[in-house]
Amino acid sequence: MVRQLTLRICILLFCCVIASSQNNKDVSLAFEKSNFTKTATYPEILTFYQNLETSFHTIKILEIGTTDSGYPLHVIVYNKEATFDFENLKKEKAILLINNGIHPGEPDGIDATMLLFRNLAQNKINVPKNTIVAAIALYNIGGALQRNSTSRVNQEGPEEYGFRGNARNFDLNRDFIKSDTKNTEAFTQIFHLLNPDVFIDTHVSNGADYQYTLTHLFTQHNKLGGKLGNYLNNFINPELEARLAKENWDITPYVNVFNSPPEKGFSQFMDSPRYSTGYTTLFHTFGMMIETHMLKPYKNRVEGTYVILQNMIAITDENFKEIKQLRSDNFSSFTAGTLYAIQWEIDSTKTTTLNFKGFESSYKPSKITGKERLFYDREKPFTKPVTYYNHFKPAAYVTIPKAYGISKGWWNVIALLQKNHIQMQSIKKDTVLTAEVYKIEKYNTRNAAFEGHYSHYNASVLKMTEEIKLQEGDYLVYTNQPGVRYLLETLEPEAVDSFFNWNFFDTILQQKEGFSPYVFEEIAEKLLQENPEIKAKFNLKKAEEIAFRENWYAQLDWLYIQSKHYEKAHLRYPIIRILD
Repeated sequence: MVRQLTLRICILLFCCVIASSQNNKDVSLAFEKSNFTKTATYPEILTFYQNLETSFHTIKILEIGTTDSGYPLHVIVYNKEATFDFENLKKEKAILLINNGIHPGEPDGIDATMLLFRNLAQNKINVPKNTIVAAIALYNIGGALQRNSTSRVNQEGPEEYGFRGNARNFDLNRDFIKSDTKNTEAFTQIFHLLNPDVFIDTHVSNGADYQYTLTHLFTQHNKLGGKLGNYLNNFINPELEARLAKENWDITPYVNVFNSPPEKGFSQFMDSPRYSTGYTTLFHTFGMMIETHMLKPYKNRVEGTYVILQNMIAITDENFKEIKQLRSDNFSSFTAGTLYAIQWEIDSTKTTTLNFKGFESSYKPSKITGKERLFYDREKPFTKPVTYYNHFKPAAYVTIPKAYGISKGWWNVIALLQKNHIQMQSIKKDTVLTAEVYKIEKYNTRNAAFEGHYSHYNASVLKMTEEIKLQEGDYLVYTNQPGVRYLLETLEPEAVDSFFNWNFFDTILQQKEGFSPYVFEEIAEKLLQENPEIKAKFNLKKAEEIAFRENWYAQLDWLYIQSKHYEKAHLRYPIIRILD
C-alpha cells in the first residue's frame, strides 16, 4: 500500500515537472536579447508562437493555405475565454486582424505583435473582453527568407531583415485583386474565415524627414462611405491620436510625399482595392496601416507600433457593438439602381490643417550631380500648420445593377469570385434576357511591366441594351449580397482595379478575323452603295481627318468594322449587366 502511494506521488511529481517545463517555454524575443537591434527570423517566429501556444490556453495557432514559398501561413489567435469557434465568435465579439511582414524589410510589426501576444497571454496588459485578436505572424515568408542588410538603403535597423518581393518577386501589397500569388489566396481564406471588424497592416516608410516616429494611414473615409466612413474619420482616427498623446506618442497622418517637403502640404493616400486596406474596405471592414518612419531607431519603431496595436484593440473592445452594427448597416447602402463611385479625386475645397512637427528643409548643390538637392536640417525642428487634403470626391459613377451575367468560359473570374465568398447561381437551361452590354471604347496600357502585368488604365465604355442569350451552366451573380462592393470594383471595367484593368479580358482586345484588301474592295463598295448612312459618315470622316483620308488601309478597316463581317467579340466586354 505504501509502495503504491509512493509510486502515485512520484508519478504526480513527474507530471508536475513535465507541466512546469511546458509552461516555461522560452518566449523571449531576438529583439530583446539583442538590445533591440535584431528582428526574429522565420524559424524564430514559429518557435516563439509554438511555445506561447503550449504555455497558454488562450493562444491558438491556425495553419492556413500555402504561399509561393511553399510554406503555410500561420494565424495566431488570442481569446480570453480560450474558445476558437469563429462562426459563433464572429456573432458575439469583434475580431481585429493584424497583418505582419507583407514587406519583410519592414519588420516592426512582427516584433511588436510578438510582444503584444505574449503580454496578452501573461495578463501583463488589459485583456480585451469583447474582442478576438488575430495576427498573421509573417505574410511574405519568401521575402523574409531573403535576409540582408542592404536593400532598405535609408533604414535605421534592424541589423538584418527580409526583402520586399515574395518568392516570385511580387509586391504582395499590390496583389489583393489580381491574386497572382498563393499568399493572396491564403489571405482570402483567412479574411473570410475571420471576417474582421478591424484590420491593421504594419509597415515602415520614408518619403520625407520629420520628427514623428509614427504615422497612420487609415483607409480613405469617403471611399469607405456613409456612417462607416464618418465613424472612422470622426471617432476612430481622432480617438487613437488622443490616446497616443496621453502616452506621449506623437502621430500624424502618413506623409504622402516623395522628394518634396511636407510643409508644402500633402494629400491622404488613396488605397484602391489592390492594397490590403483597399481590399478589406470592400467588405465593410475598418482598415488602417501603421507606417513608422524608417529613419528612426528600430527600438522606437517597434515600441510605437506596439502602442498603436494596444490602443486600437482597446478602442475596438470598448466600441465593439457600434462597430459591428455600423458594418452590418453599411451593406444596405449599396442597392440596385443606386449610384456607386468607381473613381475618386481630391476635393481641394475641403482640407484639414495639421499642426505638423517637421524639420526645416532647403536645397543645396549636390556633391554628386552638381544639381540642387533636397536637404533636411535636424538641428532646426519646427511646428507649423500644414494643409492636409484628406477629402476625396467621386470622379466617376456606375449604377448598381440587379445582377451580372457571366459565361462559364470565364472560369478564372468565376473562381476568384467564389474564393471571395461571392454567391452565384448556375443557369439550368438556356435563357434569353434583356441586359446592358459594354463595348470598350478606349483605354491606355502601361509601357513597362507592373507586378507581372502590363495593366490598363483610363478605360471608358459605350453602353448598349440588347437581348442576350445565356447558356446552361453560365452564372447569374446578384448584387444583393455582402460582397457587392467587391463585385462592382472588379467587374466594372472603368473601376481602378477592375479585372479588365488587370488584363483578365485581354483576349477581347484582339481581332481574331480580318480581311484581305484586294477581296474586300468590292465588298466595301457594295456596302457604301447599299448603306447611305454609312457612306455619309465615311465621306465626312475623310473630309475632316487628313490622316484618315491619306491612309487607304485605315479607310477599308473602318468600313470593315461597319460591316456584318466584323466580329462581335472584338472589344465587347463579356460580363453583362441586368438592370431589372
